[in-house]
Amino acid sequence: MSSTEQKQQTLKPEEIPFTSPQLMSRYITDTGKILPRKYTGMSAKQQRNVTKKIKRARTLLTMQ
Repeated sequence: MSSTEQKQQTLKPEEIPFTSPQLMSRYITDTGKILPRKYTGMSAKQQRNVTKKIKRARTLLTMQ
């Protein structure tokens, strides 16, 4: 791989910006409820961070 090519890195759940609803949509249901850890497979710390970001996005009306 040459130095000009870059690997496509996936973001960790806590690194997802709250302004991108398409990335956060995998953590909510169709009705807008936040999925529990049981279904997302995240650690407790990651789940708390994602929950905060989803709630922040809701207050800023970027997510439905």
